[in-house]
Amino acid sequence: MQKKAPVVPLAQHSSNTRLPEVLARVHELAAIFLQGRLQELFITADDTLFDMADRAGSNQEQNSLFETMRSLRLQQKNLLRGCLQKLSDSFACLSGNPGMQSPPKLIADRDSLTLMPPDELEEKVAINNMSSRVMASDADLLEGLDARIGHVLGRDLPSADNPLGPESLSYTFLDSLNESGFNNIQVKLVLLKLFERTVLADLGLLYADSNQVLLEAGVLPQLHTRGAAKKNPVAQPRTAVPSAPATQADVAGVMEISFQDIQALLRNFGAATDSSAFKPADGVPVSSGDLMRLLTHLQRHNIQTHDLSGSLVRQQIDSILQRASQQSAKPRVVGEMASDAINLVSMLFEFILDDRTLPDSLKALIGRLQIPMLKVAVQDQSFFDSASHPARRLLNELGSAALGWSGKDSRQQDKLFQKMEDIVHRLLNEFTDDPIIFADILQEFTTFYGTERRRSELVEQRVRDAEEGRARTQQARQRIKQELNRRLLGKTLPETLVLLLQEHWSQVLLLRHLKHGEDSSEWQGSLQLIDDLIWSTGQNIECTDSERLGKLVPQLISSLQKGFEEAAIDPFVVSGLLSSLEVLHVQAFQSLKQRQLQQETDNPAARSGTAEAAPPLLEGLPDSLQQAAQELAVQEDMPALAMIEVSQSLELPGKDEGSEPVESAADELPADDPAYEQADSVRPGSWFELQQEDGSSIRCKLSAIIRATGRYIFVNRHGMKVLDKNRTGLALAFKRKQLHMLDDALLFDRALESVISNLRRMKDI
Repeated sequence: MQKKAPVVPLAQHSSNTRLPEVLARVHELAAIFLQGRLQELFITADDTLFDMADRAGSNQEQNSLFETMRSLRLQQKNLLRGCLQKLSDSFACLSGNPGMQSPPKLIADRDSLTLMPPDELEEKVAINNMSSRVMASDADLLEGLDARIGHVLGRDLPSADNPLGPESLSYTFLDSLNESGFNNIQVKLVLLKLFERTVLADLGLLYADSNQVLLEAGVLPQLHTRGAAKKNPVAQPRTAVPSAPATQADVAGVMEISFQDIQALLRNFGAATDSSAFKPADGVPVSSGDLMRLLTHLQRHNIQTHDLSGSLVRQQIDSILQRASQQSAKPRVVGEMASDAINLVSMLFEFILDDRTLPDSLKALIGRLQIPMLKVAVQDQSFFDSASHPARRLLNELGSAALGWSGKDSRQQDKLFQKMEDIVHRLLNEFTDDPIIFADILQEFTTFYGTERRRSELVEQRVRDAEEGRARTQQARQRIKQELNRRLLGKTLPETLVLLLQEHWSQVLLLRHLKHGEDSSEWQGSLQLIDDLIWSTGQNIECTDSERLGKLVPQLISSLQKGFEEAAIDPFVVSGLLSSLEVLHVQAFQSLKQRQLQQETDNPAARSGTAEAAPPLLEGLPDSLQQAAQELAVQEDMPALAMIEVSQSLELPGKDEGSEPVESAADELPADDPAYEQADSVRPGSWFELQQEDGSSIRCKLSAIIRATGRYIFVNRHGMKVLDKNRTGLALAFKRKQLHMLDDALLFDRALESVISNLRRMKDI
């Protein structure tokens, strides 16, 4: 019996009074969609948590899950209300409603000065992956929605700021969970997974409906967006890179074709009749049991064979049948249906064994599964029709796992290779005719590889965060150099002051830029301090500025001390810096007093006054400078003020992060070179093969594009950084054929697409 989910009146969450009418309608549509999907999630979550509790390894874990179930039931209404309210707030922010604050989003370049807590990192990784899967299928619909909403608002709207973006909706749900007291990370990850299945999986429908609402209102009618794709049980390829040239009609039709349709193509092509040299017209089809025993015999016979082509297996079958026919009254042949299945599987494995996306060592390993897959196909033709068939899914999972494996990886020490080898050996040794073994092995492998992938995703996320932190640091350093050079370049200043600003105050500027940003009062105040320091130690102080100087110097000293303390600069160094600065300020005061006395001496009115002694030069100094002035006064010679002309652009101490040698003139590309288009078209998550100078190759995934610095960061399958390119370097790698993109679509689907496309082209010849 299904449990009723709470119903929350949508009117309670309307914040559309300031929204344009058409966006208010989009919000209403989204709220109805979200409420319906969340109600479905609550029902599903209850069953899922109950199953988890039933499988719990301890009473404590089981009690915790039961308590979570109870909390979820009690908090359903609050969770639903919270999600709808946050959605409403997000829409209100679009119109610039001053009463609303933008819902917090976990931005990519968050402060990297400290490591993110592990639980928060896992949440971020999960949501990043969820969002990526939505973008892989519905990016064009979302981009159209971004453009139309932005047009209504009169400004560009990035997908990250769209209230209906997958990341925004995911954090809406996660924030509501946190506010409702759900703290167990494992439970939150389960609920996020359910959120993906019930909400994010159907976002394409919401995007299509929302685009239609805006289109009917006359918003960008010339902008073309597709309708939402119907949910197809066959998984779609995850990239747009085809494995073989094919027409659009071919590609569009592959996912809709059935085994019966493929049989027709096989017969039109002649594969069903001509592929076998031995097929007498009066042949008697072997029984399914005999065929399975024959295939099992070949499976055991070929268990040590590593080079097994698709055509070779068919030849072996025909050879055995021919020998059997010589001992029988009538020739024995493979039945028509089974023959078609064998031919099709043979073609699929011909593609797999010729596929450059798979590493050679793993290609050979996966190729040994041909006979087990043949047996499955002969038993059950839904192997070709159903994307959820366990044997087909296992083949796809093995292909996806193999994508990032490099030839340099040690087979003996690599857990993935060992696991895949164990799977192949187990199927070859144990699979006779019960296909349930594929479901068992599939579950075992997905659990294993899920753990491996999750571990690598955590490492990769740390790499991304570190690279984004480095990019922010580099950007901040460039900004600081600009500000310092704008103020100091071309001037003659005290050497002490220049060194203080260049080597030490620059560290304070860096910290405040990273922590607070350029629009903050902390950053602006730090720049103003530079201007005040230059003025307070300069020669352009007017005689009337005595009072201002007296008030400013203590403030400067206090601000410097605070800044140096923030930046954790050695107190001993700070003491020396401030002492040197005191000397500069005392000399500035003395110079000012001397000019004042000179002015009074030159003034006739002053000369006609009382002939009292001139006031001492220490009079009027701030208390903080009295001691320094007294120490200077007892010295016979005033220390000379060392001045330097800042004639060259200042550099900051240390090395700029992410700097690399500039490409030589010979390596430069014309601005319109097609290789730049190729570089600009790559997207994070894509896999590549890099040819190295020693002739070897490595597999790497584009993990991030650091927009601030134009860096492309690549990681291996363990999540470790292996390559770092700028735009020109990436374009050159493409042009020199050192780097090529790998097709990461599902292995079985790519093979089937290629076979069908080839059959269709052969039919048309």
